[in-house]
Amino acid sequence: MSDKIYDLGAGFWNIQGSFRLGGIINIGTQCSLIRLPSGSFVFLDSYTLTDDARSQVMALTDDGQKVEAVLNVHPFHTVHCAQMAKDFPQATFYGSERHHKQVPTVQWSDDLVESKAVAMRYPELEFSVPKGIHYISPNEKVHAGSLLVYHPVSQSLHVDDTFMSPPSKLLKAVLPELLLHPTTKKALKNDADAGQQYCDWATQLAHQWRDTRHFCAAHSSMVNFEIGGFEQALLTAINKARPKLEQA
Repeated sequence: MSDKIYDLGAGFWNIQGSFRLGGIINIGTQCSLIRLPSGSFVFLDSYTLTDDARSQVMALTDDGQKVEAVLNVHPFHTVHCAQMAKDFPQATFYGSERHHKQVPTVQWSDDLVESKAVAMRYPELEFSVPKGIHYISPNEKVHAGSLLVYHPVSQSLHVDDTFMSPPSKLLKAVLPELLLHPTTKKALKNDADAGQQYCDWATQLAHQWRDTRHFCAAHSSMVNFEIGGFEQALLTAINKARPKLEQA
């Protein structure tokens, strides 16, 4: 399956790529490209661009020279970081502590991607780290934590794993439009109110980013919402999960 790039308007492009679990099952992955008011670009996530998607990105970014930064927003998404650094050597690379340890060949910025310093550097974007769950879980198989990024101008939300959508049209017919990552319960911190913290955070986020039109998620398909649709879908998912998470 070839990579696909989607122009979501207002300087936001989402790129849906391939990632094969165990080298066999393609569960997909993503990155997003954002044009800043300055004319420079930033990537959300690293991905090895190929074919037409790569050609389009290079045409947009003056053969990559206008890419000023790559924000790696999921601590466990590290496979493509080294190649991305080779493709865009002039860019500043931001990541979590785990990125620094897992891919030491990349010249990482001292500022962690989830830091206030990065948020202040990019006021065009809004960032949120989930409360109540581990951002970097001590269990390597638990990937519910990530840094979520919202681009208000295009009404696009980029999220890896924390929230998901059904990966196929068939599943969309029988499942809600938004799902919580299946490891969310295992990702809860060892606090008595961790489940409540998480659910309250997600509820507040649903209201704060209620204008989301384009929901871009890793390992699942994109969802295009009407205004208010994202809010309702996320609230439905949280309300369904709250009893189990708060009793964990």
